[in-house]
Amino acid sequence: MKLSTRGHYGLLAMVELANRCGHGPVSLSEIAQSGELPLPYLEQLFGALRQAGLVEGTRGVRGGYRLTREPSRITVGEVVRVLEGPIGPVECAVEGDTPDCCSRSPGCATKEMWLRVREGILDVLDNTSLADFKTSPIS
Repeated sequence: MKLSTRGHYGLLAMVELANRCGHGPVSLSEIAQSGELPLPYLEQLFGALRQAGLVEGTRGVRGGYRLTREPSRITVGEVVRVLEGPIGPVECAVEGDTPDCCSRSPGCATKEMWLRVREGILDVLDNTSLADFKTSPIS
């Protein structure tokens, strides 16, 4: 499974918010600068993260974004699903797939292995929180 820049940059930005948790809202320009991320792209990503209820925004001079929950209560899996969609290593092993997802599915020799790979990925993503990345905030 390869994440797109949506998932990669979005997770980096969420980790930055986690690192600054408790210090007030953080502007997207600060996140972009500290993470060397493109601001216009972050604006798109934060629309999806806000709509999913993972972040909230405050307008004004001291405005910006903050997490809606403690970093320990937001998993990497949540962030990735918001930005990338259902998780799976191949088409027939994506979360929520149906047993007849392709013509080979009934007797597929590799499907069970792909399902185990998906479960391993989900285990890591769903058991890793933003707090697991916490470092000292960048000033």
